[in-house]
Amino acid sequence: MKAQVKTLEGGVVKDIELPALFSEAYRPDLIKKAVMALQSTRRQPHGTNPFAGICSSAVGWGSGRGSSHVPRIKNGSRAAKVPQAKGGREAHPPKVAKVLIKEINQKEKQKAFRSAVAASICEDLIRGRGHIFEGAAPFVLEDKFESLGRTQDVISALTTAGLYGDVERAKESKKVKAGRGKMRGRRFKQRKSLLIVTAGTPLRAARNLSGVDVVTVDQLNVEHLAPGMLAGRLTVWTESALVRLEGR
Repeated sequence: MKAQVKTLEGGVVKDIELPALFSEAYRPDLIKKAVMALQSTRRQPHGTNPFAGICSSAVGWGSGRGSSHVPRIKNGSRAAKVPQAKGGREAHPPKVAKVLIKEINQKEKQKAFRSAVAASICEDLIRGRGHIFEGAAPFVLEDKFESLGRTQDVISALTTAGLYGDVERAKESKKVKAGRGKMRGRRFKQRKSLLIVTAGTPLRAARNLSGVDVVTVDQLNVEHLAPGMLAGRLTVWTESALVRLEGR
């Protein structure tokens, strides 16, 4: 399978052969499993105090008083300690010992990565995610793209390639979330846009673009290629990144 390497001005430099992993079969089940395993490593264990709700003077009264057999505080008749009592313990509280990390076989993880890479050039999957673009996938730019130092230069290159419309789509999607997350550092939510993959250092000039993620080939993982466990993300590669990807 071949791809065209384009200049920042929109011209075609040459045709290159894509690495073999772009021919991998689409496996949404493995992609979902790999993303869930990756996301589970970021979960933080939490639990209640083991003695919460049972630090009380309550004792059982026993039979013969016409009352239910629940622990009651010594200087009164209010029930305590038990889950159905006010201020009592929780029936099944969260425990820090719970295993939160999901495991995945190494070969399944590798196959999921190859499948997600292959899905990044399938136009049906890309449009199915809602991405907007002009031209045909894959989008490969010359290595000069990695050395751009100004955000305005990156915008010009993406506009020429017919990809900046997707960044504007992500920018317009930003809105305030519903619920308590607004108070906890998660006030806004926004759609994902381009994924820019480089060979060397990440393209710092593109970090402020709405919904855009910038990674190197060595940092690339399944979640970058399939955010929300849905493969087919609109991806921009540099020529050197594809050469380095073949080594992975």
